[in-house]
Amino acid sequence: MADESSTPRSEELERELSALDPESAPESVEDLFPLAQLQVEPEQSGCVEPANPAWLRVKLARHPKRPHALDYFQHLAPDFTEIHGDRCFGDDAAIVCGYGHVDGRAVMFVGQQKGRNTKQKLLRNFGMPKPEGYRKAMRVMELAAKFSRPVITFLDTPGAYPGIDAEERGQAEAIAWNLREMARLETPIVVVVIGEGGSGGALALGIGNRVLMLENAIYSVISPESCAAIIYRDASKGALAAAALRLTAPDLSRLALIDGIIPEPPGGAQENADGAAENLRLALIRTLDELNGLSPQQLVQDRYARFRRLGNFFTE
Repeated sequence: MADESSTPRSEELERELSALDPESAPESVEDLFPLAQLQVEPEQSGCVEPANPAWLRVKLARHPKRPHALDYFQHLAPDFTEIHGDRCFGDDAAIVCGYGHVDGRAVMFVGQQKGRNTKQKLLRNFGMPKPEGYRKAMRVMELAAKFSRPVITFLDTPGAYPGIDAEERGQAEAIAWNLREMARLETPIVVVVIGEGGSGGALALGIGNRVLMLENAIYSVISPESCAAIIYRDASKGALAAAALRLTAPDLSRLALIDGIIPEPPGGAQENADGAAENLRLALIRTLDELNGLSPQQLVQDRYARFRRLGNFFTE
């Protein structure tokens, strides 16, 4: 439905942002992020004009052709070998785990995997893990610690699966267990948000010494649509909620919630998957080299200190 108000949509959005945080509100919506590299067609973005920069990032993070965890695994480690099963219930295809070598360095990979076609999406449960997926991930991470291998986790999920069967098998307990055990794992952990990092379903693999994000990824406690449904009683106002949630990589970097932004090729990773993967490889090498000199006890303390710093008040 067209906006019947005489005030342009961008001015309305600016007023909303100013009301939420007067001291840090940008002079204009366009000042939030540079749009030159966000080449999204109107039918892909799903936005009304003028486009909301944060909402464009959401659409890019969900782009159907965006590289998934397995795409990056195969580029980073051609010898990647998958590990299956949680040794308790089954094998959750929404989380892919395995080992390989990145520039000669042995590492363990854990990633949330979405599907592309209908068959793959059903197999991967649309990237929404169940308890056995989180338990498989923890089993692999403990194996990595046993053999002193760094762990690299890739976050790309709208959230943990909320179905009855997942709840019956202890979804909340599995996530909580991962949070605790990852916090005290005596091996380097690097977390990379490659697409959509949603809620506790993503955080269950997100306790790391360093947390990186691809330029057009998002990371939030709730999806914009769900937030809009709660706050505005209208899920169609997801674009407005996206701006308020501060879920983009530049926002989270300013808030010191992530440790680095990995640039993507012009137009997004879906336009040049190999270029995005190479940028990711270089960032991972730098980060692993940085953590290489820390002892197991120092790694745990470093991780603890990092999360203790989160949530402090700040001024811009």
